[in-house]
Amino acid sequence: MDQGRIVIITGAPGTGKTTLASMIAKESDLLKSVHLHTDDFYHYLCKGAIPPYLPGSEEQNLIVIEAFLETAKRFARGGYDVIVDGIVGPWFLTPWVKAAQESYEVHYIILRASKSETMKRAIERTKLDRETNTELVEIMWEQFNHLGQYEANVIDTSCCSVEEAVFTIKDNIKSKSYLLWRQL
Repeated sequence: MDQGRIVIITGAPGTGKTTLASMIAKESDLLKSVHLHTDDFYHYLCKGAIPPYLPGSEEQNLIVIEAFLETAKRFARGGYDVIVDGIVGPWFLTPWVKAAQESYEVHYIILRASKSETMKRAIERTKLDRETNTELVEIMWEQFNHLGQYEANVIDTSCCSVEEAVFTIKDNIKSKSYLLWRQL
């Protein structure tokens, strides 16, 4: 059985991660694929959960990231195209880089929209109060706006259609343009 690949699609809320990840998984050129929505892993926490954006959540967040990384690796070993959809900023990349060093094909794609477009898309669709949500989206937009060496992994979704973004992502997966090992 051929090993699948892991494609991380990340960015601030409102950049199109979930919409695009779902389409990429459904249109995969591999025989099997999975859309791994990382927010779901936070919902598995029953006791002692700390909202992932609050101080003191760092250890919990690393555990959750390791859990969905191990899940992604298992699916990839099973021949699945694993499309990881979630907030995986460069500050959370160390375990993914290790997976790339272990011979997993790990793509790292960052979606970015303009601040106004991001805010417009993200503000109304959360269970948090509007003020908290606005503050968090602005913070995450800033975090994904200055990425140093990972700027080369950014796809701007501000003005393109969903179909254009899907085409761009699929083209970059096929050409292996955004592999993590290239940045080690």
